[in-house]
Amino acid sequence: MLTFVGLGLYDERSITVEGRDALRDADRVFAEFYTSKLAGTTVESLEAYHDTEIEVRDRTGVEQEPEPVLDAAEDGATAFVVAGDPMISTTHTDLRLRAHERGIATRVIHGTTAQAAASSLTGLQNYRFGKATTIPFAYGDGDIPQSVLDTIDANRERGLHTLCYLDIKAAEERYMTASTAAERLAPDLDDPLGVVVARAGSPDPVVTADRLSVLAERSFGEPLHLLVIPGDLHHVERDALVGLADAPENLM
Repeated sequence: MLTFVGLGLYDERSITVEGRDALRDADRVFAEFYTSKLAGTTVESLEAYHDTEIEVRDRTGVEQEPEPVLDAAEDGATAFVVAGDPMISTTHTDLRLRAHERGIATRVIHGTTAQAAASSLTGLQNYRFGKATTIPFAYGDGDIPQSVLDTIDANRERGLHTLCYLDIKAAEERYMTASTAAERLAPDLDDPLGVVVARAGSPDPVVTADRLSVLAERSFGEPLHLLVIPGDLHHVERDALVGLADAPENLM
């Protein structure tokens, strides 16, 4: 049996009770943290809290060399854990399909996602979000990929919000900040309203709304960060951004 377990958003306590039980019952536990991480804990703290050894795999060890995980799942109860939800954004469908090809039973234990938290913390209605995108670190000429701008523009034309995930280079311990993302986007858009969500799932999340050029000049503390570009706002959403994110009323 191969059980995919979402660890939630912040620390070792963010996991569901069902997920905690799956780790307790597993013979072996594997993890990856290259697509996201739990900013409020360490692997050592996870191991201590769940009283289990966790074998961390890098991208190659999951995507190109999955045999150790699959072999373990053939031999006994095996858990594969990730931050957030294992099949949303940090999708591991390929690994699950490989297990099925070998006749290995699988199940998914979901965890809270960044997308759900972004909607919950900002007051922006979940069904008014369009396609999400990722803001990458600058490479080459440093320009934002046109595909990112096209996604934001298409959503805004339809009145929909855009959730922007921010680039992660886990091996280098580099996590893009919301201020960097706002700075990168502002010149290519019309300096619209942006909403920062920092450390969702933690005891002290930060939610702030203002023009991108203003957000670019601010610091939002430790990772992980998200950036939302709102579309058309329902009056309740406007009230939420003013009341919950200190959005300037003249931008509403």
